[in-house]
Amino acid sequence: MRPTRVTVDLAAITANVAAFVDHVDGALVCPAVKADGYGHGDVPVAEAAIAGGAQRLCVATVDEGIRLREAGISVPILLLSEPTAGMVRAVVDWDLMPTVYSLSFVEALASVTTSPKSVHLKVDTGMHRVGAALDQAVAIALTVTRQPTLVLEGVWSHLAVADTDPDYTALQRDRFGGVLDELASVGIEPPLRHLANTAGIFLGREYWYDMVRPGIGVYGLPPHPESVGPLDLAPALRVESAVSHVQRLSAGERPSYGRRRPLKVDSTVVTVPIGYADGYWRGLIDADVLIGGQRYPLAGTVTMDQIMVDVGDADVRLGDEVVLLGRQGGEEITATELAGRLGTINYEIVCRLGPRLRRVYET
Repeated sequence: MRPTRVTVDLAAITANVAAFVDHVDGALVCPAVKADGYGHGDVPVAEAAIAGGAQRLCVATVDEGIRLREAGISVPILLLSEPTAGMVRAVVDWDLMPTVYSLSFVEALASVTTSPKSVHLKVDTGMHRVGAALDQAVAIALTVTRQPTLVLEGVWSHLAVADTDPDYTALQRDRFGGVLDELASVGIEPPLRHLANTAGIFLGREYWYDMVRPGIGVYGLPPHPESVGPLDLAPALRVESAVSHVQRLSAGERPSYGRRRPLKVDSTVVTVPIGYADGYWRGLIDADVLIGGQRYPLAGTVTMDQIMVDVGDADVRLGDEVVLLGRQGGEEITATELAGRLGTINYEIVCRLGPRLRRVYET
């Protein structure tokens, strides 16, 4: 086995969720554990979140919900998007709570349910990805309430720019409130109203309603590089490996594919067994790694299975630990830093860590 691995601190996830539970003052906390727990591992993350006080979980797909049920997770699991009509039997059989936003799916679900089944209506307040249009929400809600086996437990929406645009976010909140008022006018007052993701939670209690859905914050990462939230959250993930080859090269040599960068002076160049097939992006040619608590730059292009690092004249040896993401000594490389080098977001950095990286869990 390669020395390359992802280490996940489950105690950090438990503490992060507990911080959200304490912060939202009685609102339910429903962490997002979709995308294999944002690359951290869905089942271990789910168990750690429940240990931190999460009362529910949310996922993106039916398959993700089934995985949690197969692992013995018994709390309510909300599907964040409406499944296809062909999935209604699996939704019922595996006791998953569907989001609805079309009459056709409501009717398909009602046709296979024989006992009360809770659903949540999603309203599109401005994200424009999925959800019922504002002028259709009441009609869909009424259709749900008229089905003898369906229960409209929740109404929700999703914030598009809670981390960057307070004015548009407030507009979404107001639109959501308007839909809730319309529902109340026809006698529909679902017990669970929810709107806030991590960034929305940070905006304050007017966004919390009855439940919140923290995502990236569960994993100790900020929703935006400049986001300074009110909670002390700890990153839970570390990517580490070890030096697998050491060589001394002369000034002017150009390591790796494309020979993109000449060494300025005679240097020791070490090889580390991780590459873009593992989710360490090929575009990270200007990234650093940590060895012995010090930063060292990559010496050339990231290859499929390996990278090369310029350690200058440092005494680096075979087997020395290399940290590509996380803390070593007094230095830290964050997912947000790597995302900035690639022009993407920290969510994508952790979600793209590949299955070839074995996960090791610490509690």
